[in-house]
Amino acid sequence: MIQCPRIKTKLAFSFLSMFLSMLLSVALGLCAYGQQKPEQLAQQSAESWLALVDSGKYADSWQESASLFKAHVSKEDWQKMLHASRDPLGAMLSRKLKSATYATTLPGAPDGEYVVIQYETSFEHKQSGVETITPMLDKDGQWRVSGYFIK
Repeated sequence: MIQCPRIKTKLAFSFLSMFLSMLLSVALGLCAYGQQKPEQLAQQSAESWLALVDSGKYADSWQESASLFKAHVSKEDWQKMLHASRDPLGAMLSRKLKSATYATTLPGAPDGEYVVIQYETSFEHKQSGVETITPMLDKDGQWRVSGYFIK
């Protein structure tokens, strides 16, 4: 059997090229994942937090809130406020993202990193409402909710 060094070299080069292309694709994918926009990260945090509120786990929602929020509202007061504002609305039926806006300053809040998110929400006893939820980048580097309002 006759072996041609050129063919082996071409095959090795093709394999190496394919391997490097795959490696580059994976690296770029990881970079893109690690560089999600603040709006995306804040929205993920807000939706996890809203799931707690939607299921009536008000104490847990306080626990998962931003340290700034917890410093200004006690767990007991938060539970009372949510029972008064959310319970009459009934179950959440649908929620659609309306907007998500990044900000470093907000009225009445210290400078920081915030995302003001609005959802068009329908509840069992309120056909159309707007929820405004404001996650902030907390001391621990996590996006946590610092404000919540329903109109």
